Amino acid sequence: MTTSTLTKGFYALPVLGWIARDVATKDDDNIWYALVIFLTCVVLAVQTWGLVALSMTALGMVPIMFILLIRITLG
Repeated sequence: MTTSTLTKGFYALPVLGWIARDVATKDDDNIWYALVIFLTCVVLAVQTWGLVALSMTALGMVPIMFILLIRITLG
């Protein structure tokens, strides 16, 4: 598989692909809309399921924080 095939496959995803394609080709404001949507979903999940939803969100963010810390450390 080539990179263009993987990129086309990722862009074909219903929500994430649309946002990624818009950020790659158009205005960067779409990432802020995606963050607002994500935070709204987290708030609604916490209101519905409570602390379990908040802990699952934190658990899902662990790899992202590891990558962020490694990038900060490497400069």
